[in-house]
Amino acid sequence: MNLRCFTVGLFQVNAWLIEDPETGACVLIDTGESDEVASELAALTPRPDLRAILLTHAHFDHAGGLVPLQALYPQAETCLPRLERPMFDLLPRQGELFGAPQFSKPCGRIDREIDDDELVRVGALECRFVSTPGHTPGQGCWQVGGHLFVGDTIFAGSVGRTDFPLSDPGLAQKSLAKLMTLPGELHVHCGHGPDTTLAAELKGNPYLAHVRRALGIKEPRGGYARGGNWG
Repeated sequence: MNLRCFTVGLFQVNAWLIEDPETGACVLIDTGESDEVASELAALTPRPDLRAILLTHAHFDHAGGLVPLQALYPQAETCLPRLERPMFDLLPRQGELFGAPQFSKPCGRIDREIDDDELVRVGALECRFVSTPGHTPGQGCWQVGGHLFVGDTIFAGSVGRTDFPLSDPGLAQKSLAKLMTLPGELHVHCGHGPDTTLAAELKGNPYLAHVRRALGIKEPRGGYARGGNWG
C-alpha cells in the first residue's frame, strides 16, 4: 500500500492517506481541524479516489475537517467508533469546552459506526478497528497490514492525555496494556509527532510502567526520556 501523511493545523495533527496500489482506492484516517486536508487532496493530480474516512476519535483537531472533505467526496463512507458518538455530537461546542470557541466545528455525517475488531474493506485494503478508549470514550486505532494508526492512544515516548472532558484514565491504562499484546514490530503512526513501533514503546515509554510490571520487565535505573505533551 502507499502512504501519505498530511501534518496540519495548529495542533500539527497527522492525517494519513492510504492507497491500494492495485485499484487506486484510498482511505483517509482523521481529517485535521479545518479544510486543510480537503484542499491538499483537491490540489493533487490525479485527485485521490477516496472511498472511506476512518476516524480514530472525535476531538476537533482530528474530526473538525470532516464537512469540507465530505463536500469534496460525497460518496466516501465515514466511519466512527461507536463508543465515540457522545464526543462526536459535542463537536459544535467542543471549542468552548476546551476554552477556545473558534475550534467548535459542525459535525458532518456519519455513515457507519464501528465496533472493536470490525473490518472496513476498500479495494484490497483491510482496515481493522482496535478499540482503545480512555483518551476519549471511543478512541481507537486502525490496523492496516503491518501498520497501526493510533490517533491519540499513544505517541513516541508519551500517551494521550486523560484530563479532558469524557476522558477516563483507568480505561486508558487498560487500553495501553491491550495495545501491547499486538505484534511489537507493527509500524505505529501517531496522531501527533513521529512514528514509532510498539516494541520501542514497550521498552522505553515512561507511561507504560504498569504494562512492564505486569510482564515482569524491569525499569532501567536511569529512567526514561519523555516524549512531547500531545493532545
